[in-house]
Amino acid sequence: MSQAAIPPALFSFPNQALVSRVVPKSKIYEHGPVNTALRDKFVRQVEQITWAYKLAPETINLPARGSVPEIQVFEITQKTAELDEEVLRAIDRAISLPIIFELHYEQRTRMVAAFKRPSEADASRWVLSDYFATTWLPSDIERTSMPLALDLGGLYEQVLQRLIPTPARPQEGLSDLVARVELIAAKQREVEKTASKLAKERQFNRKVEINATMRQLKTELEQLSR
Repeated sequence: MSQAAIPPALFSFPNQALVSRVVPKSKIYEHGPVNTALRDKFVRQVEQITWAYKLAPETINLPARGSVPEIQVFEITQKTAELDEEVLRAIDRAISLPIIFELHYEQRTRMVAAFKRPSEADASRWVLSDYFATTWLPSDIERTSMPLALDLGGLYEQVLQRLIPTPARPQEGLSDLVARVELIAAKQREVEKTASKLAKERQFNRKVEINATMRQLKTELEQLSR
């Protein structure tokens, strides 16, 4: 049986980890391929980027583990209701550490993060999964304590699992869960594409074939989602 999903919440980060330093957008541009179109998104969509907290052995007394020597918490104050994912990816590419984002817009806040890990082919490069997020929550909502963990790697895993909509299966690690969630998203796109094709098809025989494909895809999607 899958674990029960945990209701979305905002974490209370410890005062000793507070940094509260504004990050100029120009610093992000310096660390990666940021073309004119992406710069325009930063200008139109982002009011301010703040390095809010540094979760590290010296600030929260948890040892580093593997690819998680520290976790950075970045706050982004948005100018618009939408924030393009490429903005987050540009920041993630610029900072070679795991990042948890807090997005702020009109008295609402949500947490967003991708599973970020060093590439197996090149340890100097980082691989990003899709982004996962809570729903928008009132900014003044009572915050919950950070999950209990033995090290920073365990803390990072638990924070990310709170953002992922699909509950983990018993004994399923974070990498496997993220891979399964990405498969679910891909399968869902296949279902939607097939449904669109079915709606446009006029030949009876082809409708039967497409219907059979649709049933198979939905069965596979259900199995992945369990």
